[in-house]
Amino acid sequence: MNSVCVLGLGYIGLPTASMLATHGFKVIGVDVNEKVLAKVRQGEPHIKEPGLKTLVEAAVKSGNLVVRSQPEPADAFIIAVPTPVTADRKADLSFVKMAAESILPILRVGNLVVLESTSPPGTTKEFLVPLLAQSGLNVGEELYVAYCPERVLPGKILKELVENDRVIGGINRESAEKARQLYSTFVEGKILLTDATTAEMVKLMENTYRDVNIALANEFALICEELGIDVWEAIELANRHPRVHIHNPGPGVGGHCIPIDPWFIVEKAPHRARLIKLSREINDHQPYHVLDIIIQLTKGILSPKVAILGVSYKGNVDDTRNSPARVLIQLLEEQGYSVAAHDPYVEEFEYELVSIEEAFRGADCAVVMADHDQYRYLEPESLGKLMRQRQVLDTRGVLNAIAWRNAGFHVKVLGSGKQA
Repeated sequence: MNSVCVLGLGYIGLPTASMLATHGFKVIGVDVNEKVLAKVRQGEPHIKEPGLKTLVEAAVKSGNLVVRSQPEPADAFIIAVPTPVTADRKADLSFVKMAAESILPILRVGNLVVLESTSPPGTTKEFLVPLLAQSGLNVGEELYVAYCPERVLPGKILKELVENDRVIGGINRESAEKARQLYSTFVEGKILLTDATTAEMVKLMENTYRDVNIALANEFALICEELGIDVWEAIELANRHPRVHIHNPGPGVGGHCIPIDPWFIVEKAPHRARLIKLSREINDHQPYHVLDIIIQLTKGILSPKVAILGVSYKGNVDDTRNSPARVLIQLLEEQGYSVAAHDPYVEEFEYELVSIEEAFRGADCAVVMADHDQYRYLEPESLGKLMRQRQVLDTRGVLNAIAWRNAGFHVKVLGSGKQA
């Protein structure tokens, strides 16, 4: 196996393609976005990720990574395209379908096709295999098919791509072994083999576990606000128990995986996935709760302005997919608020991004929505002078509340019912 065609050059596809190229494979990276292709051809990633620029540059300069708008023949094909959720909470597999259909004319005996895109259980065997069978090849004997989900965290993608254990599910043992042969060239963690449907479920279970835990933390936060308790203090103390690990609450759950994956389980087993569905609903409601707090803080203020600090879904990354800040900004504008947003990591966003000073200027409330390190070290005294009303809402528990209060701010922390 010497060549690999990677379909989809996003947060997973581009690092994977570059990693394979720097490990000696001839890699064809495929994407439908011409802007992405143009940047990668210059050795520039279109996403911010520690170490990725160096890796992409090395892959392109070596000549091992070339990018195209259409797939080309290779020994193995990796499908790493998005699988969003539809308005009715079902998996949208249209990108997987298009990717599979695009390689049908160039598949040949002995090829391996790996699906990395997060998918509902049964997708590989019941959806992908029938599509690939249209090539005329005997799937499982002449054409090998496996499911190998990514298990990486934005901000640590390159490290975890190599070090994390990898689960590979084949449609048969031969397919799983073929995929193991490919991934073992750069994966240092253990490679664990199973069947494709189990591997699909494993991926969903991992992110659903986190989603349910976050929902529990968010519910604790709502309760603590009512009871006059600081949820952050309570969680820290509860986590001193050796068998307890409660996650932190927040303004909602974002990213490509956690707010999407649980719905794929609900889709397959709607009558059984009661806790999973409720957890999703709790987390999806958090931006609305943040809105309610802002409305109370700005009650009676004419033409209120809100400064949004952080539009990425988590701290220290530029990933805005399913960001709670996007939902909150839309809700605020629907309520007639003037909104100014700032983010030190994000370059492109559907709402205008401004400097930190411009965001605070004339604002009646500043809302921390992403736990970027920079926000921990803001100077409340100088920023307060720019505001009309000195109010701050910290949804991530990152600010030094005492310092902000000493600077004359009314400080509200999500999940804290204690009075300032």
